[in-house]
Amino acid sequence: MTTISGAAGYRLTSAGGPLRLDELDPLTPAPDEVVVEVAGCGLCHTDLGFAYGGVPTRKPLPLILGHEISGRVAAAGEGAASWIGRSVVVPAVIPCGDCDACNAGRPTICRRQFMPGNDGDGGFATHVVVPSRGLCPVPDTLPAGTTLAMLSVVADAVTTPYEAIRRANVGANDLAIFVGAGGVGGFGVQIAAALGATVVAIDVDPSRLELMSNHGAALTLNAREMNPKELKNAVRVHAKQTGKGRTGWKIFETSGTTAGQQTAFGLLDFGAELAIVGFTPEKVDVRLSNLMAFDAIARGNWGCDPANYPGALELVLAGKVAVAPFVESHPLSELPVVFEAAHHHRIRLRPVLVPHRIG
Repeated sequence: MTTISGAAGYRLTSAGGPLRLDELDPLTPAPDEVVVEVAGCGLCHTDLGFAYGGVPTRKPLPLILGHEISGRVAAAGEGAASWIGRSVVVPAVIPCGDCDACNAGRPTICRRQFMPGNDGDGGFATHVVVPSRGLCPVPDTLPAGTTLAMLSVVADAVTTPYEAIRRANVGANDLAIFVGAGGVGGFGVQIAAALGATVVAIDVDPSRLELMSNHGAALTLNAREMNPKELKNAVRVHAKQTGKGRTGWKIFETSGTTAGQQTAFGLLDFGAELAIVGFTPEKVDVRLSNLMAFDAIARGNWGCDPANYPGALELVLAGKVAVAPFVESHPLSELPVVFEAAHHHRIRLRPVLVPHRIG
């Protein structure tokens, strides 16, 4: 069994407190665990919730955050040796595999799940220890312009909307509406378009909407320039013009904001399905009777079943979902500055932190 020494990572010491660079104790994987040398770790809205939003981590602070991880397996415990040397994406939510929820086909609600950066140290480090179950293998040879580091966003920003879209059975006859075209919604738009749906992207950032018009959105709408009634009417006109989604719109809330959730709920129409994909700790005032009046459905999903990761990764590797235009790379040493910038909305793309030794 190999022990990894000299690993380091940034610990969050307290809510709203500093991110402190610490050398980690030697990392020795237990049976069915691996040590992943981190190639990249994406910064998610959930990380900001842990750091600034008063959202508690399940393991008390201090803790290394980061659950969007890609890398190479550097060491493995008993039963996991076959992973050594392989490139992987680490699932953001790793179920236990044998509890009642897992056996019932609901692994994402496993109460014994492990989420890096929540149940234990995460990926804002040079190395991280994770269970070997559910690891998603990545080919050694990647398409031009794709790096292992940028594939870290597959761990959450790609797979979470993928799971929501899969559950909604989105297909060629559907109108899919994404409220929020940022780190999660930008990938959701592309996934739905790759499955043949006609896609509407709604956001308040013109640059995001312009990007989405070149990556799968048939219609883009700026929620800052239109009131809720105008937004809904614009979607109805588009549905009539295209013949798609005259009933049964598939609506995905991917902004993780109260305004976005109110907008998404306000778009409910006859037979619609609303998927809550983004997260905010704030309460939202809505009229639940709309679900009854429109015979509509609302649901959420906590991450993605690791069994479905290969399908999402394949869309990326096949060029049907672009990653490079939606991420920006930063050295791990810049993490404290990047956290602050993301917290104050000064970063437009999804940051990926790259340890210097990986490059």
